[in-house]
Amino acid sequence: MTKWLARRRVAIGFILGAAVWYLAQPTRTSLVRGAVLALIGEALRIWAAGHLEKSREVTRSGPYRFTRHPLYLGSSIIAIGIAVASASLAVAAIVAVYVLTAIPAAILSEEAHLREKFGGAYDAYKTRAAPPMERSFSLARARINREHHTIGGVLLGLALLVTRAWLR
Repeated sequence: MTKWLARRRVAIGFILGAAVWYLAQPTRTSLVRGAVLALIGEALRIWAAGHLEKSREVTRSGPYRFTRHPLYLGSSIIAIGIAVASASLAVAAIVAVYVLTAIPAAILSEEAHLREKFGGAYDAYKTRAAPPMERSFSLARARINREHHTIGGVLLGLALLVTRAWLR
């Protein structure tokens, strides 16, 4: 079940997005507060994607020095921002269930893959025994890691919530 959920988390997120839009009751204040949170989450994701050498190494630079899963942390902050922007307890409940199930499933799946691919290097990183690495942020690397897709999704989600507020 964990692997299934991890692989389908993005599609499930889009399906739940329709329910979020329908149940949302955004106000100008909730939209601003939620957008700020969502953009903070996206900024963390961009920072992480600009350091990540996916499937080539255990990245230990940038935000990976502080947290093992900055992309998932950023996604969680984005989701909380969307919940705040929606100003709906029903949406908050949907977001909470999604974040508390899909993100841990993705983390477990990814950690199993990293352990299989990198073995002791990942274990050393996980236990903080591996030293941080020096690497500069690269916008080109973030683009290679397709972070522009997430940026588009965040902006689309916020725009849809703005239209929902306008239609109310």
